[in-house]
Amino acid sequence: MPDSVTLLALVLVLASAFAHATWNLFLKRAQRQEVFVWWLSAAGAVGAAPVAVVLAFTTEFDPVGLWFIIASALVHICYFLSLGRSLARADLSLAYPIARGFGPGLVPVLAVFALGENVTIPAWIGIGVIVLGIYTMAWWGQLRNIVGGQLAATRAGIAYALATGLCIALYTLIDKQGVAYVSPFLYLYLMTCGVAVGMLPYILRAHGASAIVREWRTATWPIAAAAGLLFLAYGLVLTAMRFTDASYVAPAREVGLLFALLLGAVVLKEVVTVGRVVGAAMIVAGLVLITVFR
Repeated sequence: MPDSVTLLALVLVLASAFAHATWNLFLKRAQRQEVFVWWLSAAGAVGAAPVAVVLAFTTEFDPVGLWFIIASALVHICYFLSLGRSLARADLSLAYPIARGFGPGLVPVLAVFALGENVTIPAWIGIGVIVLGIYTMAWWGQLRNIVGGQLAATRAGIAYALATGLCIALYTLIDKQGVAYVSPFLYLYLMTCGVAVGMLPYILRAHGASAIVREWRTATWPIAAAAGLLFLAYGLVLTAMRFTDASYVAPAREVGLLFALLLGAVVLKEVVTVGRVVGAAMIVAGLVLITVFR
C-alpha cells in the first residue's frame, strides 16, 4: 500500500492536473495564442510579486539554483511557443494528449541516466500503460481521417505538440534538480519572470505592441484566471517533486487528460469517442500501478 508521503504527492499532482487542463482550455479559446501565453507569464510575474518578496526573505535560496532557473526559463519559452502553436493548429483533444504523452514517455528514460533514479518494473509498466492510453485517446478512430487527408491541416499542430512534449521532459528534469536549491514557489516565480522577459522581444517583433494591448483588453479575465491556474499547477508539481521521484510525478500528472476530456466535452462540445474512454481507463490503470508499486 502507498505510504502517506506518496498519497500526499498524489493529491498535489491531481490538483495540479486539473489546474493545468483548465488553463490549457483558456489558451485554446484565445484569439492569439502566442500573445495570450506571454500574458500568462507577465500577469503571473506581476500578480505574485508580493508573495515572492516574502518568500525571498523566508525560504532558502542557493545561488547555484539560478543556473537551473535560467535553463528552465529558456526551455519554458520554447514550451509556451510550441504549445500555443499546437493549440492554434489542432484540436485540444488531439494536441493535448500528444504533448502530454510524449513528455512522460521521455522522462523516465532521461531520469534514469541523468538523475540516477530507480524505476521498478511495475512502475515501468504503469508508465507504459499511461503513455499507450494517451496515444489511444489521440489516435483511435483517426485512420479514416488520415486516409481521407482530413488531418493535413493539423500536421503542423501535431509537430508542435511533439516539440511541446520534448520541452516537458527537459524542464521536468531541470526543475527536479533546481528545487533542491530554491524553494518551489520562489523557483517558479523567478522562472516565470525569466520567461516573460525572454519572450517579450519575439512577441513584439512577431505581433506588435498593439496586439498585446488588444489581447489584454479582450481577454483580461481569462488571462488572469489562466495565469493563476498555471502558477498553481506547476507550483504543486514542484512541491511534489521535492519528496518523490520525477519519474513518478510526470506520468501521474497526465491524469489531467481525464479533466481535459471532460472540459472538451462540456465546454468545447467535442465528441467523446470510444477511444477516448478506453484511453482514459488505461491512464487510470497506469496511475494506480505507479502509485501502489513505486
